[in-house]
Amino acid sequence: MSGRALFGTDGVRGLANAEPMTVETIMRLGVAAGQRFTRGSHRHRVVIGKDTRLSGYMLEPALTAGFVSVGMDVILVGPIPTPGIAMLTRAMRCDLGVMISASHNPFQDNGIKLFGPDGYKLSDAIELEIENLMGGDLDEARIAPNRLGRAKRLEDAGGRYIEYAKTTFPRGLRLDGLKVVVDCANGAAYKVAPTVFWELGADVIRIGVEPNGFNINQDCGSLYPSRLQDLVVSQQAHLGIALDGDADRVLFCDERGEMVDGDQVLALVAKHWQHKAQLKGGAVVATVMSNLGLERHLNSTGLQLVRTNVGDRYVVDEMRQSGCNLGGEQSGHIIMGQHATTGDGTIAALQVLAALVEGGKPASEALRLYEPVPQLLTNVGLKNGKKAEAVLKLEEVKQAITEVERRLGGSGRLVIRKSGTEPLIRIMVEGDDEAQVKALVTDLERIISTSAAEL
Repeated sequence: MSGRALFGTDGVRGLANAEPMTVETIMRLGVAAGQRFTRGSHRHRVVIGKDTRLSGYMLEPALTAGFVSVGMDVILVGPIPTPGIAMLTRAMRCDLGVMISASHNPFQDNGIKLFGPDGYKLSDAIELEIENLMGGDLDEARIAPNRLGRAKRLEDAGGRYIEYAKTTFPRGLRLDGLKVVVDCANGAAYKVAPTVFWELGADVIRIGVEPNGFNINQDCGSLYPSRLQDLVVSQQAHLGIALDGDADRVLFCDERGEMVDGDQVLALVAKHWQHKAQLKGGAVVATVMSNLGLERHLNSTGLQLVRTNVGDRYVVDEMRQSGCNLGGEQSGHIIMGQHATTGDGTIAALQVLAALVEGGKPASEALRLYEPVPQLLTNVGLKNGKKAEAVLKLEEVKQAITEVERRLGGSGRLVIRKSGTEPLIRIMVEGDDEAQVKALVTDLERIISTSAAEL
């Protein structure tokens, strides 16, 4: 293979029980990943977690069989947030960590996220190595019957994660007197996240904590926060916390019922840490999708905004290279380098709560440090297997993109890219003139849709 075909921006993802999320392919993934991470003569171990999707019951044993067949011992931990797998991989000295989840997607989708022994998501290069192994003859990976791995369950993995998450909260600080509504999206954090906040003293109202295999992310969680907003207002809560299906990202709702995105969270935490001399690198790392208003705000406080491609692992890579300890995405992936190796919605929420307690300001004030520049996002769906790369190479599409950039000049930004997980082209335009932004998005969407249909 010349490039990655199986792995997208966040692991492998697709419709459950259809390629590539079939028993056969995922078993081969387990064999290939196990082969790639066999690093010596010691007894190798892999920890596997999952969210609450029905298809997890199919994919978990498929992966287990693949790993066992190459001599890896498998530790099964059941439903746990993705960052919990990253933490356990390091804490238990595993050679590999696996999370079975399609994050914010509906229940019929599922995915595989892989973590190296250091707890970080795999690089593009390593993912390509695994794909190449899967495309070859895996017979040589088979081992003698007496060297096969074993599988066992770790019963209190959730308890380990809860205790770790609590250690990231400032020592001596409590949440007594705070009322929070926590929406766990009927997903991986349905037990652990509310427990963390309650044990630290908060009055916790729990929703999205009744998973049945089908209702993950269904009218709940960070994608559908309306119930959370209503409850925050009706219960006079101080903050609403909306996790996604695998709890690696989080959005917030202030006491007035208004939603707050990841950019405002980055602004608050950067201010809080800068004041306490805890912010490193003189910058915050975010993606090309983060609002221009965040960049201007950080610049006004003497900080830089470093942008990366979309995907929290690209943010993490840049943080590691530049020495920054705070980064994230507008969508709610917040990475705090001294606490976690990947986005962690629960730990991010703890840092926001700490800033509220220590700052003494309501969420509506603390989480609105700048006025966002008008920004409009839209998706153009592609049908009949048409490829985003081919559409974006069409001459009329390239000319349209050039024209939008010319009209924006230096007062705005255009980001146009293919989705890493769905057959979509994503368009983002932002600028100081809201009417112009809307017009430009409409024009570009029409041209791309028409061109794609004629391809």
